[in-house]
Amino acid sequence: MAPPWVTVPPRAYGGTEAVIDRLARGFQAAGHDVLLWTTGDSTCPVSRDYVLPHAAFGRMGIASIELRHLIRGYEALRSWGADVVHDHTLIGPVYASRFPGLVVATTNHGPFNEDLMDLYKAVSADTAVISISNHQASTAVDVPIAAVIHHGLDLEAFPVGDGSGDEHGEYFLFLGRMVPEKGVRRAAVAAKKAGVRLLIAAKMQDPWEYQFFTEQVEPLLSDQVVFLGEVGPTERISLLQGAKGLLNPIRWDEPFGLVMIEALACATPVLAFCQGSAPEIIDHGVTGFLSDSTPELAEQIPLVATLDRSSCRKAAETRFGTERMVADHLELFERLLASPPGS
Repeated sequence: MAPPWVTVPPRAYGGTEAVIDRLARGFQAAGHDVLLWTTGDSTCPVSRDYVLPHAAFGRMGIASIELRHLIRGYEALRSWGADVVHDHTLIGPVYASRFPGLVVATTNHGPFNEDLMDLYKAVSADTAVISISNHQASTAVDVPIAAVIHHGLDLEAFPVGDGSGDEHGEYFLFLGRMVPEKGVRRAAVAAKKAGVRLLIAAKMQDPWEYQFFTEQVEPLLSDQVVFLGEVGPTERISLLQGAKGLLNPIRWDEPFGLVMIEALACATPVLAFCQGSAPEIIDHGVTGFLSDSTPELAEQIPLVATLDRSSCRKAAETRFGTERMVADHLELFERLLASPPGS
């Protein structure tokens, strides 16, 4: 059960939908029947069904749209004969209580914050709640976590890069949204202080994102700090391959950083703030560096040259592949079928 806001897989920005795509294909490759309830313009190569012909990105968050998507979706999945429903929506697990006996697992792709805690408390008696990092799970007060499962990648889609740069020379990279907590301004300040070139590839759509860019980031742009805009999947991978390192100075407890494992898969070290899930992903001094401030980040940038890039790829292969992610989910589903939530 995918959310109705973005296609599966996403055409551009959409971390949750990228994970759903890998899981659906992975479950099918493991020999299971899969029905993906999504939107009509999704292209994930498994059996799909929908009520909304197009992803409702421009109307994101409207409850009536999500409820229509869920009402029709749960009817379809029950009629199809699903053994397990893996729900990636917010409202879905609440609606699922109308179907006693249906085994439902839900993944929280966001923080266990004040807004979401009551929701997950309410559903956790009858729905298995999956966390995407140990740090995220540690914040789930009074919410039992059925499993902690890190995200994974199709590693063959992320070829190893050598960090040699592009036609304009060597560079470091920032990938993310144009919001303060993602750290784009801090990355630019650190790059300037370290005397390195930074390319910024960032999603910018909402009014407050444009305001932040105009007021806080645009004044820092130069030949050294270059804003590329939002990039598609092919250019995203190419940028990661060519980067000396990924700068990810987040200032929020990010539940999981997909961009960090994408960098590792391309053999690109990651320099991140020691916050949220970052310490679970980055091996300090091996696959990147963890810091606590912008000046410390700037001091670590030259140290990237001392790292063995092959260690980054090895970490991705060992810990962050799709097959491992799929296997972890299937193990959980077998446990739930043997002992359903609420039984």
